[in-house]
Amino acid sequence: MTRKLLSPIILLFFTHLCIAQSDSAIIKSIYDEALSNGKSYKNLDYLCHKIGHRLSGSLQAQQAVDWAFKTMKEAGADTVFLQECMVPHWVRGEKEVGKVISPKESKQVAICALGGSIATPAEGITGNIIEVIGIDGLVKLGKEKIKGKIVFFNEPMDPTIIATHFAYRKAGNQRWSGASEAVKYGAIAVVVRSLSLAIDNIPHTGTMIYQDSINKIPACAISTKDADWLSASLKTNSSLTFYLKMSCKTLPDEKSYNVVGEIRGKKYPAEYIVVGGHLDSWDIGEGAQDDGAGIVQSIEVLRIFKALNLKTDCTIRAVAFMNEENGSRGGKKYAELAKLNNEKHIAAIESDNGGFTPRGFSSDPVPNIKVKLKSWRPLFEPYGIYDFENEGSGADIKYLNNTGVPCLGLLPDSQRYFDYHHAANDVFEVVNKRELEMGGATMAALIWMISQHGL
Repeated sequence: MTRKLLSPIILLFFTHLCIAQSDSAIIKSIYDEALSNGKSYKNLDYLCHKIGHRLSGSLQAQQAVDWAFKTMKEAGADTVFLQECMVPHWVRGEKEVGKVISPKESKQVAICALGGSIATPAEGITGNIIEVIGIDGLVKLGKEKIKGKIVFFNEPMDPTIIATHFAYRKAGNQRWSGASEAVKYGAIAVVVRSLSLAIDNIPHTGTMIYQDSINKIPACAISTKDADWLSASLKTNSSLTFYLKMSCKTLPDEKSYNVVGEIRGKKYPAEYIVVGGHLDSWDIGEGAQDDGAGIVQSIEVLRIFKALNLKTDCTIRAVAFMNEENGSRGGKKYAELAKLNNEKHIAAIESDNGGFTPRGFSSDPVPNIKVKLKSWRPLFEPYGIYDFENEGSGADIKYLNNTGVPCLGLLPDSQRYFDYHHAANDVFEVVNKRELEMGGATMAALIWMISQHGL
């Protein structure tokens, strides 16, 4: 009697054990392939050094589209195709000039226009500058003190928040909406502290958004080192004057593309697991960490599956999204076409947090998804992957999440990311080869698990 009851239980135990061992062996082969033969670093070298920065609407963005198409083919994709989308075309113009002027002297400071800003008049703008700590600081000072002045937003990223992306979001509204909020109080321009935890002379750009019904004023970022100096100087001399000159402008929208590469599923080719990053970057630096890393890692997933001859029932798609930085038109277009074509998406994974050592995956709130991910943790822990707790996925795949698709984000170590984010020092040389290749392997391993066991 006891023997008959135990047999099915023992059989089930050994079945699960065999499956786990099989998955473990495949995951090891994925990491072995990436770390021995990975192409992410080589591909990133070409993208950064042969093409460079890739702001939407630019010639370099189109060159990057052509490169991504060719590189996905070389990685072994069964099919590669383009998804057309219209994208914004903002140009920086001549190098910006910023000066702080006192009765005794003037000091040049490092600034750069925020993406989407209007230009100053040709002769520039000069005005008294007033320090404000975050958007709430406008309310505290009031219109009487701000009118006719240049607002200096100086809320730093909170260094005590360990997950630096949360510190970025907390301080970010002064960049995104500072100009439209400050103009309500009569400001003539805004200068925003760079969103970085590093104290250096490198200003960080990034998108800002005007409210259509409100007057537009110029907006620039100032380096963290100059922001600290300016703040200290204003404490001893509140009548300092700031001079700002920028020649940026917005041109008509341009045609561009998402690039999509597929390894077709053997049983359900119309069901998809998506992995992707954004192909565009800001126009300073080379867009290595943001988001060249995510692009080459996503293409590497295709190469690894082909190199190891890993077969899945569903189709694996790598997507190089266009225009994440200043409009997310590519992400919107992908979700729009997925709905139009009645495509079934099992999951979507985005890499847009740099090419640093991977630690885990964040995920958008979907019932049971974290439970499933945590059940796989023993398979990932040998590779340093343990963190499945954080919320969020990615800016481009969030439009799929809005339709109920489970979405996840690769979660690298975040401590150095904002040293380079949206800045001129985001170049190939700051990316570590082994860390970068580990990221592609980690996404490939998760895709394997999802393809076999669902989410």
